[in-house]
Amino acid sequence: MMDPLPTAGGKLAAFLARARAAGPALPCAVVHPVDAASIEGALDAAAAGLITPLFVGPAARIRAAGAACGRDLSPWPMIDTPHSHAAAEQAVALVREGRAGALLKGALHTDELMAAVVAHDTGLRTERRISHCFLIDVPRYHKPLMITDAAINLAPDLDTKADIARNAIDLGIALGIARPKLAVLCAVETVTAKQPATVDAAALSKMAERGQIEGGIVDGPLAFDTAISAQAAAAKHLTSLVAGDPDILLVPDLASGNMVAKQLQYLAGAASAGVVVGARVPIALTSRAEGAAARLASCAVMRLAVQMRLTRHGGGA
Repeated sequence: MMDPLPTAGGKLAAFLARARAAGPALPCAVVHPVDAASIEGALDAAAAGLITPLFVGPAARIRAAGAACGRDLSPWPMIDTPHSHAAAEQAVALVREGRAGALLKGALHTDELMAAVVAHDTGLRTERRISHCFLIDVPRYHKPLMITDAAINLAPDLDTKADIARNAIDLGIALGIARPKLAVLCAVETVTAKQPATVDAAALSKMAERGQIEGGIVDGPLAFDTAISAQAAAAKHLTSLVAGDPDILLVPDLASGNMVAKQLQYLAGAASAGVVVGARVPIALTSRAEGAAARLASCAVMRLAVQMRLTRHGGGA
């Protein structure tokens, strides 16, 4: 039986194969899984050996969702909470107690979950700004494409963009890319004070050249066409190590990134995964409109991110 993983070109399937080989299943708090997609995504990830789910939320609603989609939840532990806000807080507490090594978003709003994650005294903050990465399998693009940040940081300043770049490059390395290429997107390729995003893009490029952003190749400002198409870059007489071959698109703000990602999904037939990085543990985070396959793909990416962190700190899986 084939894995229920998005297969638009099959590019995301490689992540599942690598994640299965990364080590034992990861204890994962599944937050407010009160619909079929949440239940099926978590159980598919468990069947694939990626996670050991711990369901957190209103127990009666979780069991009802499991029954509605014909899935048996009896083998898995469950923590009853009165509502989604409490589920998010309890899930974060499980990470802080060492009982969970990751989070999987269920049927709740992103801001509900992230409010608990970023809480100053009880959350999962690190020295990095937290950011989100979409992994997109676009049929007409030759490799998986990361888009960041399209879900958390509304209007990031330069320092925040630098952390978004660092988080994305680290995730790219975790996914097996030796030196990820990151394109900083803007509307134009020229640096102009009239478009502050172009000034930030140029600064990020220089920061990477001088070692302030490590592990990848960063170039910008690049418009979407010159970032994605080597032919477009050549037509504009643009010399770039990134143009035509980026692994990562860093967008100027959440609105533009969200629109780019969803246009690729809904108009170009792209499959996707979504992960929050920069916190103490990764968080598999997809839109509530996405199905179980996207959640499974997100768990595979999340598992690889955990494996890299453990390797860096000399731990085991």
